[in-house]
Amino acid sequence: MKLLMKEWKLCMHPTGYLMPLLAVLVLVPGYPYGVCCFFVGLAIFFICLTAREDHDAGYTLMLPVSRRDAVRARILFCSVLEAANLVLMGVFILIKKVIGSLSNPAGLDAGVALIGEGMIIYTVFNLLFFPNYYKDIGKPGKAFAFAATAVFMWIVLEIVGTYTIPFLRDVLDRPDPEHMSEKLLITLAGLALFLAGTALSVQMSVKKFEAADLSL
Repeated sequence: MKLLMKEWKLCMHPTGYLMPLLAVLVLVPGYPYGVCCFFVGLAIFFICLTAREDHDAGYTLMLPVSRRDAVRARILFCSVLEAANLVLMGVFILIKKVIGSLSNPAGLDAGVALIGEGMIIYTVFNLLFFPNYYKDIGKPGKAFAFAATAVFMWIVLEIVGTYTIPFLRDVLDRPDPEHMSEKLLITLAGLALFLAGTALSVQMSVKKFEAADLSL
């Protein structure tokens, strides 16, 4: 808990407050809603960039904590931002259902399945960004470019899939509450992937960081 407070007080970037709020973009007609998750990934990049500029690694490792603890705190802190974005996305999806909306031509409609997709996007991001970042914490931009490219490729494939893949087009991309059981199953699967993938990213990142030669 103390390391989480340290992350918030010393490493938090203003975009960390702003980007999760961009879940409001699900109210915009014809918008690729998966991009809302990309913005949080951008905030995570700025958090890691701020940590580099402030020599956070040197300070943290002078505390009575291990490298493993430092990695776990950073990834958990960033995962909280990701979860906040998904919760806000759910709130704005409910608002959108109340005010009424047309179907989305740019990917999945705003609904339960979109939350599941968001969890999958964050799984992809966490698995690619953090292990690459902790391989060399001096180059967060390189890790972000790698992860962001994969996220955008996923979003593009999802948009194309809503026109070409029958399950996406005829089940997941239908307005709620149609096919709700299938959508809930996908969302639960997304949650399982998010939890397992983020845990795996912690393990991979710890190994990278413990092997890293830091010039402190």
